Amino acid sequence: MARKVSDSDSVRRQNRGLVLGALRVQGALSRTALAASTGLSHASITAITHDLIAQQVIAELEPQEKSDSRGRGRPATLVGFNRHIGAAALFEVDVNRARLSLVDYGGILVDRIESPVTPTTFANSPPAVFFAERLRQLQARNPAEAVNLRRVAISVQGILDRDGDGLKWSPIAHLANRPFAHELAAVFAVPVMLHKRGRLLAEGARWLDPALHDASVATVFVGSTVAMGMTFRGQIMGRGDEGATEFGHMNHLPNGALCRCGMRGCIEAYASDYGVLRTAYSVPETATPAPAVPLHEYDGLIARAESGDRAATHAFNIAGRAVGFGLSRMMAVFDPSHVFIVGPGARAFALMQAEINAALASALVCRVNGLPEVIAHHDEKEPVFKGLLMKTLNDIDQSDIAAMA
Repeated sequence: MARKVSDSDSVRRQNRGLVLGALRVQGALSRTALAASTGLSHASITAITHDLIAQQVIAELEPQEKSDSRGRGRPATLVGFNRHIGAAALFEVDVNRARLSLVDYGGILVDRIESPVTPTTFANSPPAVFFAERLRQLQARNPAEAVNLRRVAISVQGILDRDGDGLKWSPIAHLANRPFAHELAAVFAVPVMLHKRGRLLAEGARWLDPALHDASVATVFVGSTVAMGMTFRGQIMGRGDEGATEFGHMNHLPNGALCRCGMRGCIEAYASDYGVLRTAYSVPETATPAPAVPLHEYDGLIARAESGDRAATHAFNIAGRAVGFGLSRMMAVFDPSHVFIVGPGARAFALMQAEINAALASALVCRVNGLPEVIAHHDEKEPVFKGLLMKTLNDIDQSDIAAMA
């Protein structure tokens, strides 16, 4: 009997998860549309939505009038998320800045603050203290959401430890080898999750264009670092957050330019903001990379290249070649239909495009099947934020809400 009860609970949780997942992907839906989307019977959908409404997870929305005046009968009643039953705090951290967004359960941005990050930020303030101070600031400004905080999620650059509690290595100075996730969880009494930027890029790319939600896509961030996330037929590739790819640290030229990671010849050493500036100013390749590059300096170099400056143009050619040959090697094992270039480097895409395409054309699969569509997406914050948002809300859906009695 206990086994039957357990199996029944498992099926119930799975079916609730299907309904929540459909609403998360498609927005408010009618019960008929939910049945079609999930494959569940109308009777099951009626029972599940009844329970979720009683638990105030979802609510019936005002019926939408049919745009076709010939439509007959009452318009279908839609159900959608109750925004006020939960909230999440989302941190995005890189070598230059930290941004904290407070969002409600419906995925609506409630409030946001942004702070600069310098090479001494986490030396002067322990990471857990830095994050806690800013989260308390947002909680004080938004007491209703503070009461319903369910998750803290942090986007980081680097290599996570196996416990997901911190980083084994990070280009962000003084952030590695400090178990700040556990410390934050103890302070706020909610789960704290760390996510690699590369994996969030893959998650976020699925939401940039609904038509690509089930496609095979490579999303490459070019800026303070170089990172990649990949989806294959809509499924994110990698062994979990700690196993996300390190595209930027693939070797481009053996014994080449020094990378921030301490290795030589990485793609990042040529294509990141510090790599491009090093090339443009003829700084020796053995010189220690700058810990951070102000955004205005990178944008200034783009402007110089667009004006015809030969040194700046050459630097972006070298960057495009590094990214392109990295992509060409990837094409041997993974054949995406689209490649997104995001981050500050997307603004320099026109300067790198010819070298990227030339390097891709050297791959056999590209010669046979043609080049993937390479697209620059100019809002560098959107893919990472969207990935962090959807991953966190889906975790709340499946771990908290679907399991509610």
